[in-house]
Amino acid sequence: MKFPFYQVDAFAVKPFKGNPAAVILMEDTREDSWLQSVAQEINLSETAFLRPKGHDYELRWFTPTTEVDLCGHATIASAHILYEFGFYDLDEMINFHTRSGVLTSTFNRGTIEINMPRLKVTPLATPPLLKEILGFEPLAAAESENGVLVAELASEEQVRQFSPNYDLISQLDHTDFALTASGEGTKFDFISRFFSPKTGIPEDPVTGMAHCLLGPYWEAKTGKNQFHAFQASARGGEVWVRLAEKRAYIGGKAVTVLKGEMLKQSQ
Repeated sequence: MKFPFYQVDAFAVKPFKGNPAAVILMEDTREDSWLQSVAQEINLSETAFLRPKGHDYELRWFTPTTEVDLCGHATIASAHILYEFGFYDLDEMINFHTRSGVLTSTFNRGTIEINMPRLKVTPLATPPLLKEILGFEPLAAAESENGVLVAELASEEQVRQFSPNYDLISQLDHTDFALTASGEGTKFDFISRFFSPKTGIPEDPVTGMAHCLLGPYWEAKTGKNQFHAFQASARGGEVWVRLAEKRAYIGGKAVTVLKGEMLKQSQ
């Protein structure tokens, strides 16, 4: 028996943009150590493992070094594969059973929207190490309930031109670090970048999870609850955010770039 294997560029409208994720379809359970070894072997920012659960799917996400609680782009990639290859009709909702509860997916005119948890952000005094990382004082700092440090900068140019020192970033008390700025003067409401060297992801190309907290961050500043955002990594990607009281609806497009089979090895 072999495992179907796909590589998908999520939050992208053409190959080699957005954020790549591997999607592996499984029929049975495997040891966590095996799943981690596969993710390390594939060596993308996330590998998604899908296993049928009735009419739904169990979904787990692994970086090359650890399992994570929530991942947007690999969920977009997983839904994309299930829709594109006929596991679900385009008008069906997909239920993913994850470590962060049940996430649902819908498809509308080429865009996949994932129903994810809305993450609270709280203002924070600027950590001294953050000033050293940036080389200047940010406009504001905050932290999310899931441990992401957020720094707001004065302009999109500052976000784009930031040169990360991953050794310093890995010394932060927070696991993840996000930069953001208003998109004033552009077609986007806000832009961002996201770093997670502690989990084996120096800079993530496009991060769905980050928009579950960046959306609420910018809602508090603007009063808006819908955003068209851009993550300004080297690959770049567009993200649509729609906020409800307790949920964040994260939307994006996706493109399949590889399809194959992974040989089933012993555990």
